[in-house]
Amino acid sequence: MKDYFTADTHFFHKDLLGDSKFAPRPFASVAEMNQTIIDNWNKRVTPEDTVYHLGDIALYFTRPEKVSHEAVLKVLNELNGHLVLIKGNHDSRSFFKYLAAHNYEYGGKPKFTFHDVGVLIKVNHRQYYMTHYPMMMGIVKQIINLHGHIHHYAVGIKENINVGVDTPESDYLAEKPPFGTPFSMAEVEEMVKGKYDDFQKRR
Repeated sequence: MKDYFTADTHFFHKDLLGDSKFAPRPFASVAEMNQTIIDNWNKRVTPEDTVYHLGDIALYFTRPEKVSHEAVLKVLNELNGHLVLIKGNHDSRSFFKYLAAHNYEYGGKPKFTFHDVGVLIKVNHRQYYMTHYPMMMGIVKQIINLHGHIHHYAVGIKENINVGVDTPESDYLAEKPPFGTPFSMAEVEEMVKGKYDDFQKRR
């Protein structure tokens, strides 16, 4: 059982297709984008693993609202692993309530776990505080903020690591995973070290 990290999948978000200024995604359709993320996710994540999703699961608005909720749930049901969902600015309270009402046992645990603000875990003598928005935590030791929200931008602070699917900080990795693949703990630690080393050079 392993932990993985991702954010800003933005399933169904058609405005990101092509040469979007905010998060360019070179896909011909949302169906192609969705399927690419699903395929790359499931090539890495097993049903026993846990994925921390740091917000902005999808962007799909319809009337009635239930139609979009059903469509997004269908996508999430295709993803391997237990999903720890941290609420993003595009994740409505009604959508989280819908997922909670349709939650189910998956390998002896709930498929979905919900958090409004963030989650803190400890790994290798370091604390990782996971939020949707980047947190400005001041001078801290052994605390890293994993976040999403800013897509292909990075915060100019070495303790902040963008783990979203569009993150430019995957450039710190020796081998960048395919688009939509959740990052492993080892990759997160490699990004942390790479960003630290990068900032040391700037002194």
